[in-house]
Amino acid sequence: MSAVPGRSERLSPNQLAKQEQIVEAARVVLARDGLAGCTVRAIADAGPLTKSAVHYYFADIDVLIDRAMAAHITAFAAGLREVAAKHDEPRERLFAVLEEYLSVFAANPNAAFLWFEYWIAAGRAQHPQAIDVMLTSLTELLAELLGPLDVDDPRARARALLSYLLGTVVQQRVRPRPFATLRADIEALCFADYG
Repeated sequence: MSAVPGRSERLSPNQLAKQEQIVEAARVVLARDGLAGCTVRAIADAGPLTKSAVHYYFADIDVLIDRAMAAHITAFAAGLREVAAKHDEPRERLFAVLEEYLSVFAANPNAAFLWFEYWIAAGRAQHPQAIDVMLTSLTELLAELLGPLDVDDPRARARALLSYLLGTVVQQRVRPRPFATLRADIEALCFADYG
């Protein structure tokens, strides 16, 4: 996805690298200051380029924020896949990933606020496509983890599991519960026979 339609074909490798530096600076600002604090000035201050360079590479700050949030999700999913790769047994692989998912948000409460803040803003702006891509990415990962576990309709269970995780992230801020307790809920959600 380029910042300006058609521009990516004309950008040199050096310019593409600068564009990525701006995206990385926006990721830092978003994680630190949230959506409201993610201004062109803050992005320029957090990165190696000037405000005019940010404007040159991203005429629309919303496109830059979409790219930075997508980068956050990509990094998050990659971290979850690294955890999955450490486990051979499918059931333990699933639970290791789910525990990591929740621990990331427990360790970084601003991350949860940022996700929900972004999703609300994107929904209000009538461009839910970016949110859909993020949710699909995480749903696919969960479906891959559920697939070898002999559950009916792994994709449907993955969607339900992601909804559970999103709600649990919020609930954990109010009423933290140990993962062992949550695991029992997840077992019922993923492996109960509703037929």
